[in-house]
Amino acid sequence: MNIQVTIDGQPVDARLNDNAVARDFASLLPLSLDLEDFHQTERIAYPPRKLDISGAPDPAAPKAGDLAYYAPWGNLALFYRDGDSASADLIILGHIDDRDTERLANAEHITIEPAP
Repeated sequence: MNIQVTIDGQPVDARLNDNAVARDFASLLPLSLDLEDFHQTERIAYPPRKLDISGAPDPAAPKAGDLAYYAPWGNLALFYRDGDSASADLIILGHIDDRDTERLANAEHITIEPAP
């Protein structure tokens, strides 16, 4: 599913993966969230409800630009640096087509909606 992500007013194309958790996330769109830094690797925010993680894909190590969901805390994560390793608790939802990792690292607000 193609989506549009607006990072601090700048629109960027993105795509959600084809899995049950990403489809549950898509049911929440549009979303507007404030971001905070976590471990100098990702920007995080909390969607209005936890996602259903049944049918989650196999774990994969996150890459810069990945949009992910951390199930234990129920938070959304936008990675601006590659993650260290795969975790069964971290579900990759999709990827943002933005190579400007500095912009991702400093993002304060994000809006996610279906692509026009």
